[in-house]
Amino acid sequence: MRAPALALLAALAASVAVSPATAQVRLTFVAPERYTDADNRFGSGLSLRAVLAEMRRLFESLGERALAPGQSLDIAVLDIDLAGIDRPSFSMPQGLRVVTDITPPRFRLRYALKQRGRTLLAAEETVSDINFLLRSNRLSSGQPFFYEREVLRDWFRDRIVERRPPRG
Repeated sequence: MRAPALALLAALAASVAVSPATAQVRLTFVAPERYTDADNRFGSGLSLRAVLAEMRRLFESLGERALAPGQSLDIAVLDIDLAGIDRPSFSMPQGLRVVTDITPPRFRLRYALKQRGRTLLAAEETVSDINFLLRSNRLSSGQPFFYEREVLRDWFRDRIVERRPPRG
């Protein structure tokens, strides 16, 4: 009877044990009302609030998958320019976003990656990919912000995970 009681106590202790500090992304949108193209100015499509909520969810999910325990990533989003150009249309209630190879998504970010309070990496850069439409193996699945997701996923892998410095 003593062995099962000890096993129960050990299991309870393991479930209450203090885990190492979890990784986290702290995101700040700096003057979003001034962003180049995050708010649908024509009254159709997604609102600025919806765009920012989706961007927050995207950055946080990237961080959850890639940051180690004890790491934190502070990101200040200084500008957002979504892929394409928003065109109002009388025939479509949602309007239309025309995406061409000269309208890539572009983000201006200031970020700092920290490990237990010590800064590992800090920079400010413009994140974009002029070749965003050449990704033939990554066709859009109809999800919103597909091109933005791909560009930010590549940036996150290069800068945060692999710690490659920005060019130039």
